[in-house]
Amino acid sequence: MNRQSPSAPFGETRAMAELNERSREIFRRIVESYLATGEPVGSRNLSRILPMALSPASIRNVMSDLEASGLIFAPHTSAGRLPTELGLRFFVDAMMEIGDVGREERARIEAQMRAAASGHTLETALAEASAFLSGISRGAGVVVTSKSNARLKHIEFVRLDPSRALVVLVGEDGSVENRLLILPAGLPASALTEASNFLNARIRGKTLADVKQEIAIRRSDMERELDALTAKLVEAGLATPVGATETRQLIVRGQANLLEDLKAAEDLDRIRLLFEDLETQTDVIDLLTRAEDGEGVRIFIGSENKLFSLSGSSMIAAPFRDGSQKIVGVLGVIGPTRLNYARIVPMVDYTARVISRLLERGR
Repeated sequence: MNRQSPSAPFGETRAMAELNERSREIFRRIVESYLATGEPVGSRNLSRILPMALSPASIRNVMSDLEASGLIFAPHTSAGRLPTELGLRFFVDAMMEIGDVGREERARIEAQMRAAASGHTLETALAEASAFLSGISRGAGVVVTSKSNARLKHIEFVRLDPSRALVVLVGEDGSVENRLLILPAGLPASALTEASNFLNARIRGKTLADVKQEIAIRRSDMERELDALTAKLVEAGLATPVGATETRQLIVRGQANLLEDLKAAEDLDRIRLLFEDLETQTDVIDLLTRAEDGEGVRIFIGSENKLFSLSGSSMIAAPFRDGSQKIVGVLGVIGPTRLNYARIVPMVDYTARVISRLLERGR
């Protein structure tokens, strides 16, 4: 399983390389304590849980060095230490041990996804995936996909009145999209049937984008088979409706989970800011779309992305593919920076793989 992260900040590599075994172990315990409790940990507590015998004074000296390297900080005077975002990034990239998804969990994920997809739309399966990831992470499960990526089964032009028609797009996943179309003046009644027949001979199993590209390449074939007005009707039926929003859709489940286990008033403020982030759907979609670049799971921590710069949140996301191995969407988890990365990363990765297999097999 591949893990990807934004490029490392300047100086990070050198600072990490200088950590000796003792420093790494103390740093690891600070991070693991934070991920488990959200609380800072002090030198006395560390002296009790470290595998080597070190006095609180020795531990404080190491913590001072870690703080100077930008890996940890003290939230309050005389408090214990917490990892910085830089420290979390180092831990996630260089120290965290990612396990595999167990056999029973694999079976449960596959059964849930198959049940959601069977006899329903792709959106139903994606909503189930989002809810599942929310449940195992106690964060918000998110999915972004493109409506235009649905594989088509049938298209129909239905006349409403002399100047308008309805374009009905039926997907192989059972989804139905209706579009209102203004008809060219003087269009004969037979043109709607001819346009439907022309497209239905070419669309099955293809996406809307595939069909548009094929017709653009073979425009001369269309002009030979159809008169000019009917050819215009075909192109209008495939075009993105004027004034339509971006064809990508965002599915979010489990925001209420983010309200659990709040430690302080500042946590509530952070979650309120995250809710505001999630309501800015365009920005969330843009961030998820970044996870389409390259292979494997992408991890965004805090201010590495401007969307989370105020709420201090993290996102773990992975792309999923259709039968032609084309990336058609991204799913993942958004939550506080103390997400259980070691557990969630393989879960997100495996769920994306299951969705990809369902798309490849046509569910």
